[in-house]
Amino acid sequence: MTRSPMASRHRWIYLGSIVLLVAMLVAGLLSFSQLHATDRAAQQAERLSARLSAAGYPVPTRDQLTHTLGEDGGAVCADPANALNQAQWTYGMSNGAGGPGQRPVPSDQEILRAEVIVLSVYCPDRLAAVQDRIDDLDLRDTVRAWATGTRS
Repeated sequence: MTRSPMASRHRWIYLGSIVLLVAMLVAGLLSFSQLHATDRAAQQAERLSARLSAAGYPVPTRDQLTHTLGEDGGAVCADPANALNQAQWTYGMSNGAGGPGQRPVPSDQEILRAEVIVLSVYCPDRLAAVQDRIDDLDLRDTVRAWATGTRS
């Protein structure tokens, strides 16, 4: 069977059309999955906003939460119970001096409650390990007492 030159030209048009159609299909699927991820991140941000507001914390904008935490909690949920995070907590709960004068001080329990709220929204499966570490810290009700002027 002999093919005419016209038939071979049409074959390349058909193959080119199929390749273009497949490329458009892949691009559409990738866009859809990205849009779904963005919707999930926005839903998580709304849940976190509601919980932070109910607890009396200032609430960042939804865009800030979405870009910072995404849909999976980002760095907050990477490994919240590891030694580095615990070291950062205890460093943040010091008297602020540098060198040999630095020492831990009883910190306010509100300091870590916001992180517990974030973990409960984005990675509740890791909350128990973090809660065990938080329970070991010496936390008190110090900030409110100083802010209201009830301490002397």
